[in-house]
Amino acid sequence: MSNLLEQMQKDLYEGDADAVKAGVQKALAEGMSAEDILNKSLLAGMDRVGCDFKAGDLYIPEVLMCANAMHAGLGVLRPLLAESRGVSQSLLGKVVIGTVQGDMHDIGKNLVSMMLEGAGFEVMNLGIDVAPEKFIEAVRTQRPKIVGMAAMLTTTMPVMRTVIEALQEAGLRDKVKVLIGGAPVTSAFAKQIGADAYAPDAATAVDVARGLAA
Repeated sequence: MSNLLEQMQKDLYEGDADAVKAGVQKALAEGMSAEDILNKSLLAGMDRVGCDFKAGDLYIPEVLMCANAMHAGLGVLRPLLAESRGVSQSLLGKVVIGTVQGDMHDIGKNLVSMMLEGAGFEVMNLGIDVAPEKFIEAVRTQRPKIVGMAAMLTTTMPVMRTVIEALQEAGLRDKVKVLIGGAPVTSAFAKQIGADAYAPDAATAVDVARGLAA
């Protein structure tokens, strides 16, 4: 069985979605639990992808292929995981993420979203051009541990402050951690607007999110 898990990790690393899906189905047929497949194959494989991406050994197109392969396997496991209370509790928590209002950039935010899900978070991706009130509504209804905001334009960065102020006005600021990122964003800006954390890239975002969710 360990050989099958290792093969699934290899297939995930190579971005082979069909092979990962088939491997998950075979592991389930051989009696392996959904939790073990998730933790020992998909999450372990994405951890390796994240480390190599951070080290510069993998690039965004390759990581996107890996993430898509992970999603193929997760698609098979998700109904089984939803039935298992124990597995639900073992996940790291929910993240609401979106690109702020006025900004149409999608690739970086989607990469962060997929890598967070690959690390064990439940992710609600709000998309692009997300108005502050949409972030507020998502926090109110979804009760995430983390709100992630992306901005790729200096002109849209102030919207992040607006969202944080709206969270405060709604009485929700102390219920979530705020993580921000994007090409023009800095750690100094994060402190300035009252965000909890900043991540310069997708791999770091996963590490930071784990810390915030702990």
